[in-house]
Amino acid sequence: MDLTSLLGPLIAFGMILVGLILEGGHVSSIIQITAAIIVFGGTIGSIMVAYPMADLIFSIKELGTWLKNPSANIDELLRDILDLAETARKESLLALESKREDIQFEPLRQAVKLAVDGTDPAIIKDTLELAKEVTFEEQEVAVKFWEDCGAIAPTIGILGAVLGLIHVMENLDKPEMIGPGIAIAFVATLYGVGSANIFFLPMGKKLKRKYILEGHAREIVIVGIEGILSGLNPKVIQEKLSVFAHDVIAEE
Repeated sequence: MDLTSLLGPLIAFGMILVGLILEGGHVSSIIQITAAIIVFGGTIGSIMVAYPMADLIFSIKELGTWLKNPSANIDELLRDILDLAETARKESLLALESKREDIQFEPLRQAVKLAVDGTDPAIIKDTLELAKEVTFEEQEVAVKFWEDCGAIAPTIGILGAVLGLIHVMENLDKPEMIGPGIAIAFVATLYGVGSANIFFLPMGKKLKRKYILEGHAREIVIVGIEGILSGLNPKVIQEKLSVFAHDVIAEE
């Protein structure tokens, strides 16, 4: 579990509420169902115009990636590759099959399977690179989705504020309703700007970073398996992979 994904919004909301209370405000003054319907309903509707249903469902599912730690542990992945290199050097490529089930990172398992099956090294490299590119392109959809939510929500919030002010203008003959009416109108702007800057935009940024880290892990697999198939010394493979993690742990 990525604790910052949970703590971040809690701290942001908490500090905003503390500031509101210290200024003499009341939490009840920023709870407005109508504003929430306008902002979040409008944002959902707008984003549905921009994205096919499959992309929308995929992007929502990627909230799981946002909440979890990166799928690949770089240090663990490096150890796995160096272990595979040692096994292939001391025994044979076929001996790698016995280690495949213990590998956590799926692209490395796939690479080992292809290697054990005797697939041409050039084909293995092309397959892994294509998978990396296609996967990243698909992941970018989720990044753009949440960034677009962050761009749309404040605008819908302004629209909600305008609608509220229109209602206030219709009641100028009732002075006691003007102040509360304006306050309620601006709650929509608060919801739009707040959701964009506390949730949507930061979520997009974190997802992008996690996808980049996954891309690094896939590149490690490509470089590592290429070195193993070329019969390189594990120390040489380790040196080549050290660019991805300066604390590569040597097994010997």
